[in-house]
Amino acid sequence: MAGKHAEEVSEPAAEVLFDEVLFEKRGRLGIVTLNRPAAVNALTAGMASAMLKQLKRWADDDAVAAVLVRGAGGRGLCAGGDIVAIYRDMLDGGHATADFWAEEYRLNSLISGYPKPYVAFMDGLVLGGGVGISAHGSVRIVTERTRMGMPETTIGFVPDVGGTLLLSRSPGESGTHAALTGAHLSGADALFLGLADHFVASGRLAELAVALESETADAAVGRFTEQAPPSALAQQQEWIDACYSGDDAEEILRRLRSFEGESGGEGAREAAGAADTIAAKSPTAVKVALESLRRVRGLSLEEALGQEYRVGLRFLAGPDFREGIRAQVVDKDRTPHWQPATLAEVSRDDVESYFAPLGGRELKLASKESDHV
Repeated sequence: MAGKHAEEVSEPAAEVLFDEVLFEKRGRLGIVTLNRPAAVNALTAGMASAMLKQLKRWADDDAVAAVLVRGAGGRGLCAGGDIVAIYRDMLDGGHATADFWAEEYRLNSLISGYPKPYVAFMDGLVLGGGVGISAHGSVRIVTERTRMGMPETTIGFVPDVGGTLLLSRSPGESGTHAALTGAHLSGADALFLGLADHFVASGRLAELAVALESETADAAVGRFTEQAPPSALAQQQEWIDACYSGDDAEEILRRLRSFEGESGGEGAREAAGAADTIAAKSPTAVKVALESLRRVRGLSLEEALGQEYRVGLRFLAGPDFREGIRAQVVDKDRTPHWQPATLAEVSRDDVESYFAPLGGRELKLASKESDHV
């Protein structure tokens, strides 16, 4: 397998990296398999670069009618970017991470306008960067095992990979809730948020993959799609919309803690729980994430990625992103020391500084016409 896809990609010097993402053709289907099962297929710079190159080749290959992306190991499609690698790089200045994000965002942009059906099996864990390589596709499939989310505020960061744009388009304020809490979402919730299109039982994905080798994506997926269960998030819309409107994070927390509503005690308990969750996140990340969601409305994906890149580089230079990864993944003490420690200490000027132009460091994305063919 390694020899086969190394030959297709034609990059012998990077052959070791290709063991982490496998490419093959079966019938008229091009298959991308993320292959770091021990890390729930966490995305590395080499994986993003290899995917970008191979997807461009398949876009021009008349023998490939559709593309499928899936994860090896059974635990999930992709648990996000390799944040341990990012942590180590931050200790060394963060330059490799900036380059990784630029390549990853180019991949997200390519996927969003891909000229052939791009089918994503969003089974198991689909977090952060995993959302970026799936939710921008044209055929997005979730299952009863899906646990999706943009949990960046937990590690002192904000949703990226176009996630701010996706969540800004979700019904009401449900995307704001998902972004600020970083909550894990079911497949039904992902459908409600607009992050997925179809629900298929996980036990039938292998059969669907075989069908995609010879059938059109519409025909194959149509035969396997089932009715999704109810979305818990949709049922919480009353308090979510009531509490998350507006641009003031402190006011949002106040509303969450004081909510009563027509649904009675259950809604109040859910709202109070959301407030406690947000209060434990990085105050800077919460305020910048909220501002990101408000500013991204009406932007194209490429403009959104440019904004996220600006914000991301500012977080690389600040204390909270590094501290969040340390607390959650490196030392695992789960007690991050945020700087500043409270929402009140994060000023409006502080927030706006994350969106200031980067000058010569701005993200450069090729036009869709030249980048996607």
